[in-house]
Formats: sequence, structure tokens, C-alpha cells
Amino acid sequence: MKDALPAFPDLSRKDRNRLMTDMVFRMIMHYGFWFAEVRHQMGMETALDMMDTVVPKATAIAMNRLADVLGFELKNGMPAALAYMDEDTINELLKSLAKNWLVMDGVWFQAVEAAHGMNDAKRCNDSCWGKFSPYEAHAIKKFLHLKDKPGLDGLKKALNFRMYSFINTQSIVDEGPKSFVFQMDGCRVQAARKRKNLPDYPCKSAGLVEYTYFATAIDPDIKTTCIGCPPDPHPDDWFCAWRFTVK
Repeated sequence: MKDALPAFPDLSRKDRNRLMTDMVFRMIMHYGFWFAEVRHQMGMETALDMMDTVVPKATAIAMNRLADVLGFELKNGMPAALAYMDEDTINELLKSLAKNWLVMDGVWFQAVEAAHGMNDAKRCNDSCWGKFSPYEAHAIKKFLHLKDKPGLDGLKKALNFRMYSFINTQSIVDEGPKSFVFQMDGCRVQAARKRKNLPDYPCKSAGLVEYTYFATAIDPDIKTTCIGCPPDPHPDDWFCAWRFTVK
């Protein structure tokens, strides 16, 4: 005779809460593996198209289910509390999301560095940016309804919606219709190192991948040139600077 397994493990309230967090990360990883496998078997363009189909559908299903269980109202498919939230709180929430993204990126880097050294951590980091930057560009293009080749004006708009834009200070110097310079004037990572009297983190190898891939994904006719990025010397008013030019 078979014994039926319990519907829920016999856990304390604390362990149930911990299990919920673990399940959320399992979902994130599962969706990530799906994207990676579709990209591997069918190519990046197909994977991005599939994401455009999956995200709104999965979000609607998840929000409706959570609203039923937790008893909150939905407005336009999102918790109604967000619709009634004041602007300052919304802005702080956006900053908090961006900070969490950056912190989790740093936690991954430090974990690999501690176990395998700086070289392997940088190698993994640079490869990760090679995959994340074109995806972020695609997501922003869709969010802003940019055309396929929006040119430098489209890139300027897109740079204001990167995750970094909510937590770093950045500026643009126009050079004419064919080029502009993007400067990262305040960088949370480098500022934190400066407060600890540490040298700049040498992020140029990652930056070359990050900015080149992002700009090309926004418009393949845009060329990226590094003006300066650590370990390069730089003035006090920016940490890195990049020139974007229309071919």
C-alpha cells in the first residue's frame, strides 16, 4: 500500500517563508534556462521574440494568481497600490530595484572571485555582459516603441532607461548630428571603492562589451569607441566615457 505524501512539508513559519524565497529564485532560474536554451538552439533573435510572447502572458497569470491569494486589487494588470502610489515613492522603488540588481551582480562576482580568483570572475562578468546588454537593449526598445534603426536619438533615449541610469549619474555631450559622448559621471561601484581608498575597479574589458553590444542592439549602424575607462586615467568629473558614432 502506497503512502500519500503530504501536500505541504511540516515546516515552521520561518522555514515556509524561506521556502517561498527559494521558490522565487527557482522560477527565475527556470525561466533563465528556458531563454538560454532557446537562444542556443534557435538563435538570439528567436529567443527575444519568444520572450516578448512569454513575459506579458506569464506576468498576467502570476499577477492574477497572487491577487486571488493575497486579496489585492489589480489595475491594468498590476497591483492597484502602484497606481495610487505617490511619485517620490515610485521613484524610490525604481531605484531600489536597480540597486538590488547591482548588488546581486556584485554578489555573483565576489562569489566567483573568492572561489576561483579575479581572472575567472572578470571572464564570467564580461561574458555575462555580452548576453545581458543586447537583451536589455531589446527590452528598452520594446518599452519605448523605438523603430528598428532609431539612430543616435534612439540610443540617447535608451541610455536613460538602463538599470544603471536609476542609480548612477550620467551625462551626454553632443558633438553634432553624427556623434555624441556618453559619460558616467557618478558610478556607485567606483565611488564605493573610492570611499575605501581603493583604486578604481578595472572595468574596461566589461565596458567594451557592455556599451558596444548595447549600442549595436539599438541600431547596428552605431559604432562605439572608448574614450576612457578604468584602468585608464580619467578626470575627476567622470569615471568612463564613450563616443557613439553613426557609420
